[in-house]
Amino acid sequence: MVSLAQRTTPLEFVDPQLEASVSEGLVVVERRLHEVVESGDQFLTEAASHLFKAGGKRFRPMLGLTAAHFGDPTADGVIQSALVMELTHLATLYHDDVMDEASKRRGAPSANSRWSNSIAILAGDYLFAVASELVAELGSDTVRTQARTFSRLVQGQIAETVGPPTDTDPIKWYLHVLAEKTGSLIATAAQLGAQFAKAPDEVVDAVAEFGEIIGVAFQLSDDLLDIASDGDTSGKVQGLDLMEGIPTLPVLYARIGEDTPERLRELISGPVAEEDLAETLTLLRASSAMDRARETLNDYGTRAKEIAAGLPACPARDALAGICDYMVARNS
Repeated sequence: MVSLAQRTTPLEFVDPQLEASVSEGLVVVERRLHEVVESGDQFLTEAASHLFKAGGKRFRPMLGLTAAHFGDPTADGVIQSALVMELTHLATLYHDDVMDEASKRRGAPSANSRWSNSIAILAGDYLFAVASELVAELGSDTVRTQARTFSRLVQGQIAETVGPPTDTDPIKWYLHVLAEKTGSLIATAAQLGAQFAKAPDEVVDAVAEFGEIIGVAFQLSDDLLDIASDGDTSGKVQGLDLMEGIPTLPVLYARIGEDTPERLRELISGPVAEEDLAETLTLLRASSAMDRARETLNDYGTRAKEIAAGLPACPARDALAGICDYMVARNS
């Protein structure tokens, strides 16, 4: 059995029974990932399994399996829904790497750099198809939930690509985009885990809300780490968003900040040239924009912790609350 201690995870399982249960569930999810992507075509199987063989936190299934402990974690549908969420997430990563022209993912060559954009897109499409087939076995209500989640994901990605409309608050717009493209899938993972475990309706709603907020918070945390860290913490090329001209929260705050140095304002007005990246990172790290971004992250962490505090007292509630503490420590 793969221990959760062997994974880099924001969930702190102080209860050994909960840890053992979630860990056992993740072993099944991992095994099923390998099984369901098998096809009659050896190359397709290799391409479709490329990213999950590179590792990962498996945060979405982990959260779903933890949320199931507000009910019966052994109930039918708990494992399958966790599997569907991870397949959907993995599929989006293939497409993200194509759009970002990323060369690495989780420290390994991305599928698009190893093969081509076309292969990466088709591998992602294949994973979406496998997820759709599996979710159909969970009933029409779950199919509807998955479809709505996928719709939000796509809308969020398009919104990010197009950018905010004129006269729209860029900070509010960015946080909305994160809720759509990142928070929605994490929310659904938690929701389905609790729902299939037959947790009370109010608990299902609460863990879904928690999932969406914590999903936004994790992206904000990654935004900060990508600038503040000395190494490639996220598994992607550091400063890639800056060089692609994709504004993250610290950049947005720097653009509107009255005390932003003119040189920094000039550098982040568009894509940052590779030769200017080190200077840009240095100026951003020293700016008040980083403090404002940390305050926003802490606000999300506080909101998530308040939701967790309202859940029934049990080890699963403590594990969810621990995520919020992890985020603060991660960026302090």
